[in-house]
Amino acid sequence: MDQDSAATWRKSSYSGTNGGDCVEAGAVPGAVLVRDTKDRAGAVLAFGPQVWREFAAKVEIMGRIGSTRPMPANDR
Repeated sequence: MDQDSAATWRKSSYSGTNGGDCVEAGAVPGAVLVRDTKDRAGAVLAFGPQVWREFAAKVEIMGRIGSTRPMPANDR
């Protein structure tokens, strides 16, 4: 069994229900996987747990401030 078929996938809450740009995340031991909902057989990105937590925290902050501007390089 390959890594992405072992994951339990969850659709992003930011994806909405209109079939637009959607991503799913799945966890496996030692990694968080991300894939395109419309292309589940396509490429899968793997992130270490700490990198994923940092990314998710920054997304949450950007959502709270309502910003669509890119984060400054020193905050990435």
